[in-house]
Amino acid sequence: MASDSIAAPVTSNIAVRRGEPLVVLDHVDKHFGELHVLKDIELTVNRGEVVVVIGPSGSGKSTLCRAINRLETIDSGTISIDGVQLPEEGAALARLRADVGMVFQQFNLFAHKSVLENVTLAPMRVKRMPRRDAEAKAMELLQRVGVADQARKLPAQLSGGQQQRVAIARSLAMSPKLILMDEPTSALDPEMINEVLDVMVGLAKDGMTMIVVTHEMGFARRAADRVVFMADGAIVEQAPPAEFFDDPRSARAKDFLSKILTH
Repeated sequence: MASDSIAAPVTSNIAVRRGEPLVVLDHVDKHFGELHVLKDIELTVNRGEVVVVIGPSGSGKSTLCRAINRLETIDSGTISIDGVQLPEEGAALARLRADVGMVFQQFNLFAHKSVLENVTLAPMRVKRMPRRDAEAKAMELLQRVGVADQARKLPAQLSGGQQQRVAIARSLAMSPKLILMDEPTSALDPEMINEVLDVMVGLAKDGMTMIVVTHEMGFARRAADRVVFMADGAIVEQAPPAEFFDDPRSARAKDFLSKILTH
């Protein structure tokens, strides 16, 4: 990884397809001990927008994603979702988290529960949805992501790609305002990646607000409204995908793209 200092953040006039601000990060900082992992982050994501966050390993991408629903605490600054500042803890945080779906690298399904039970658990417990309604919605979502025929199986009986699609269905079951995806294809075998990316592209076309941390540049080109490039804990550059990939403005982004797009 290059050790040169980062140029001043580069911004772009961004035409967003839909909606008003949904997620607002204002001067957010985060340290892990002496390591400054998020540096004065300012980012607004509008309703219906798909923002793809890319950058080298250790740039703060996953920490940024996890901070948005306070899986990681922040040291300073504020994060607001739909006009409400993210609470530090308690019932208010739980209510806000119910509006934010999260899809992880390692699926995080309950191993001892069936696929159907994984998808119905949160709506029944958190939203007090009747079992019949929860199961009907779950089957609809499992059909949408292409794994309805696996509903009675345990996660271990599914491929990685199928498990990740179940995880996406589970996040949709709460009817979230926003879905956060942290490297959703990084744990998958290459032949399974596209089946998950196709589901993600479908969600983007349907207008789901998404913040996606990924190394999949093809997905960024196909589905993103905006690419946010991070390095060394800072947002260095952000632009629509065609502009970012074809004409990056910062030296740091040009260096990054020259390495990943030539392999």
